[in-house]
Amino acid sequence: MEIALEFLKVIENKGYKAYIVGGFVRDYLMGITSKDIDVTTNATPKEVASIFSNIKFQKQINDEDNYGSVRVIYKNTYFDVTTFREELGYSDNRHPSSIRYVNDLDIDLKRRDFTINAICMNLKGEIIDPLNGTLDIKNKIIKTIGDSETSFKDDALRILRAIRFSVTLGFSLSKETELGIIKAKKYLKNISYERKKVELDKIFASSKAKMGIELIKRLDLTADLDLENIDRIKDYTDLIGIWSMINSSKYKFTKPEKELITKVNKVYELDNLNSLVLYKYGLYVNILAGINKGLNKKEITEKYNELPIKAKNEIQIEANEICNILNKKPDAFLNDIYKNLEISILTGNLENKKESIVLYVKDNYKEKNVIKE
Repeated sequence: MEIALEFLKVIENKGYKAYIVGGFVRDYLMGITSKDIDVTTNATPKEVASIFSNIKFQKQINDEDNYGSVRVIYKNTYFDVTTFREELGYSDNRHPSSIRYVNDLDIDLKRRDFTINAICMNLKGEIIDPLNGTLDIKNKIIKTIGDSETSFKDDALRILRAIRFSVTLGFSLSKETELGIIKAKKYLKNISYERKKVELDKIFASSKAKMGIELIKRLDLTADLDLENIDRIKDYTDLIGIWSMINSSKYKFTKPEKELITKVNKVYELDNLNSLVLYKYGLYVNILAGINKGLNKKEITEKYNELPIKAKNEIQIEANEICNILNKKPDAFLNDIYKNLEISILTGNLENKKESIVLYVKDNYKEKNVIKE
């Protein structure tokens, strides 16, 4: 806070107006620590750039300077600085068709999404709240600024942001906000899956993910969000587990996410208490699949902990020892032997002791020309 107020002072000392706005102020009033600091000012991006040296311009559609905001690093703290503006119409249910810089804070605040995000603080630490956002924080309610249907039609991503704030802050949606979502939900189809996933990730990763999912279903958003498999979800404690059950091809995932989701869906069709399945896919993947099938996490964990081995390197014989027994040089045949050793040990047909494994190798492979599959 001290650095943030000092940042405002630097701008105002150059003859401009500046205020902290949005989530940082909202969180401050709620006693929540926040590191994302948005600043609104009547200085243009170029003028902000003339004040600070460590900056990065952020692109925005149809901005008169071709830049929507400036990210400034000041005393190792990030500030996203935007110029007071009026948004003149929306063409794609997400971005303004054009913007116009203004010299009026109230006009700038009225373009924002929710009253709780339109509260300002000046360099004296005083709260400026023309839209009564502090009252809505007190009442724990999410309200749009202006007509809800129009607000969500202008920027349909606000629908998911409303749900996200409701979930993460523990607030309710006002009746008008809910009605506006229902009337404007069809416009979610026009929002990129990348942007929708960012918001859905925050909802699904929340400790109140179940509340968010139930809200999505109650507002009848599943078809518009392409989340038709959402009813498969039984476990609400893991982001990957939730996406695995949804299993939508429309959303894009990182390579590690995609690999995990593929594994969970494969294991969902298998026996998550089977030793070979637990060994091959691991505890985490089996828990995600198992819980969503109604299995007990503790039971899966206990069964996994009882496995005689959990990785190939735990088998009590080295590759060079097998080669010595068979009088062979290392080759691909070792892979086949180790696969059979894994199966035999996991199914209880072979003890994971060196003397037992040596006998097994001699009995099954010594003086044989073909390695058993």
